[in-house]
Amino acid sequence: MRSLSRRRVGWTLVVAAVAAVALSLGGTALVAPPIEKTDDTRDGATLATGQSDGVVTAFDGTGDVVWNIDVGDKAFDATRLDDGTVLVAVTYEDVEDCGRFDPPCGRTGFKIVDPGSDPRVVREWTIPVRGAKNSEVHDVEPLPSGEILVADMEYERLITVAENGSVTWRWNASERYDEPADPTATDWLHVNDVDTLGDGRYLVSVRNADELLIVERGEGVVEVIEGVADGRADRVLFEGQHNPQYLSDDALLVADSENDRIVEIHRENDRWTIAWSMASANGLAFDWPRDADRLENGNTLITDSRRHRVVEVAPDGSTVWSVRGPHLVYEADRLSEGERVGAQSYGDAVASDGEASSGGRDGFSPFDGGLPLFGAVHESLTHVVRVPYWLRPWHLAVIAAAIPTAVAGLALVWRNRSDE
Repeated sequence: MRSLSRRRVGWTLVVAAVAAVALSLGGTALVAPPIEKTDDTRDGATLATGQSDGVVTAFDGTGDVVWNIDVGDKAFDATRLDDGTVLVAVTYEDVEDCGRFDPPCGRTGFKIVDPGSDPRVVREWTIPVRGAKNSEVHDVEPLPSGEILVADMEYERLITVAENGSVTWRWNASERYDEPADPTATDWLHVNDVDTLGDGRYLVSVRNADELLIVERGEGVVEVIEGVADGRADRVLFEGQHNPQYLSDDALLVADSENDRIVEIHRENDRWTIAWSMASANGLAFDWPRDADRLENGNTLITDSRRHRVVEVAPDGSTVWSVRGPHLVYEADRLSEGERVGAQSYGDAVASDGEASSGGRDGFSPFDGGLPLFGAVHESLTHVVRVPYWLRPWHLAVIAAAIPTAVAGLALVWRNRSDE
C-alpha cells in the first residue's frame, strides 16, 4: 500500500507540474490581444531595425516585407537619405581588427544600404570599441554638408565623418560632465541619440544623466532638459530615455523606456511636465519602448522593443496599425517623412482619452509586479531569443517551480519501481 501511495503521489506531482505549465502558457496565449493590426491604408513603407538580429526591414501597409538586409550583429538607427539609400547605425561583436584594444573586441559605426532589387551595402565606416555592449553607435544623422553626424557612446562624444572617413568635428561630453579615467572601460553616460535641429544645433540624449542637451557647434551646450519629480513613476526621464523628437522649443516627444511609456513633455514657466503619455497599445502594455515619432497625420509611431512590435497610435491612444518587427526592435521610421523637427504637438485635451493617460502602466500585462529575479531573466531572454510577445516573468516562475516538482514526482515513481 505504501508503494502504491508513493507512486500515486509521484504521478500527481508530475501531472500537476505539466498542467500548471500548459495552462499558464496556453491560457495566456489564448486570451492575449493580437499583436498585429494591419491594412493597406498606410502611406509609405515603415522602416524598422533589430538590435538583436542586426536586420533592417521595410514593411508595407499590410505588414508584408518590402525588403530586408542583415547589416551586422546589431542594428540601431536607420534613416532614408535623399537618394533613396538608407543610413544605418551598426555594431559587430567578437572581431579581431581591434586597434588599441585587445581582441576580440567590437566595431561600431554606420553603413549605407542600397535597398534596390538586391539590397546591398554601398559604404561602411566603423571604429573599434572595447566591447559590443554599451559602446555601440546608436544614432547617425546625415548633414547638409554631406558629413555623417555620429553619437559615439564609446568615448561619449559627437563627431562628424566626411565621405573619405575623416573626422571633421567633435564635441566631447567631458566639457559638461566629470570624465572617468577611461570612459571606454565603463558605461559612463550612454549618449544614445542625436538629432539635427538646423543651424549647427543638435539635440542629444544623455541617458545615464537623465538629461537632454542642445549642443551648438562652436558654442557647446546651450540648453539642458533634465529629468524632474521625485519618484520613478513621476519622472519625465528615468535612466533610459531614447530617441527624443523635437516638436517645438517647448515640446518634446520621448521614449521613456525604463518607465515603459511614451511621454510628450511641455515646458511651462521653465519647468518640464508631462502633457501626454501612453503605457500600452492595442491592449498590450509596453515593455521597454525605445522610439516614438510624431507623424504627419498626427499619429505616433512607436517601437515596443521587448514585445518586438511597431505600432501606430492616434492621439486618443487607439491603435490604427501594428506589425511584428525585427528581434528587439529598436527604431522605426515612416517613409518618406522620417523623424521630423517641428511635428504636431499634443496637449492636455487628449491626455485622458483612450489608452493615453497622464502616466502609469496599463494594458495586458498580468502579474508582472513582485518578481524581480524572473523579471531580470525575462529581460535577458528577450535579448537572446525571440520569446512570444505574451510571455511574462510569472510564466518563468511557474516553469521554475514546475521543474523540481516534476523531478520530485518522477523520483518517487522511480523509487517505487526500484522497490518492487
